[in-house]
Amino acid sequence: DLEADWHQMAAGQRTEPLMYADNATALIVWGGQLRVSIKGQEPFVAVKGGEVNIPFRLPFTLESVGDEPALWLEVHGAGDVPLYRAATRPDKPRDVPGFTYVKAALMGGDGHYGAADRPYLDYYKDVVTGGQRAGAFIAGDHLFVNNIRGKGIKTPPTSDLGHFHFGYDEFWFIMEGNVDYQIEGVPFFTASPGDVVTAAQGRWHRASFGGQPGQMATRVAINPYPRGLHSFQPH
Repeated sequence: DLEADWHQMAAGQRTEPLMYADNATALIVWGGQLRVSIKGQEPFVAVKGGEVNIPFRLPFTLESVGDEPALWLEVHGAGDVPLYRAATRPDKPRDVPGFTYVKAALMGGDGHYGAADRPYLDYYKDVVTGGQRAGAFIAGDHLFVNNIRGKGIKTPPTSDLGHFHFGYDEFWFIMEGNVDYQIEGVPFFTASPGDVVTAAQGRWHRASFGGQPGQMATRVAINPYPRGLHSFQPH
């Protein structure tokens, strides 16, 4: 399963190097400028609408640059505990609930990018104005970050329940335009850029592109399974 948290950092501040043992990390930057340094990669600056892919066991550092605070949504495996290098963290990290930090020698090797992977996508520049095709940005073993883009359409009838998932929740980040949602047990609503929407496992849900006909919209679908099962209404 996954967890997502909003983070904000004042201009000029930076995180210490850390990594996660077995799951990738995804970032969606929504404010300011964030310099991202990942082991083995040239540092780059992510801006609003930027999506960042950090494989497991690659230490990374985040720094807020420019004049405004950096704001980002961070997604990683539920319950993942950050790991630190003793060489860069001489003092013992503060323990987290249920865990105690100890020094250990690690085995298993670094994570890596696949042939089709990249560390950064500037969604507005590359897709919205640059003409690149939207689609999966991360499709790993336990993390799927999929950009779904289309034109506004007439809202489907309420009899169209959409689909549901068994065994995992799904959530979406609204990147562009408006997206209409019909989720079991929740009144119909329209989501706008910056909104985060979730549907619990086993709940029927349906997303459609809202706004004026032809208006473009993007929802970033996030779940732990690139080939997760979709259960639809029988015909």
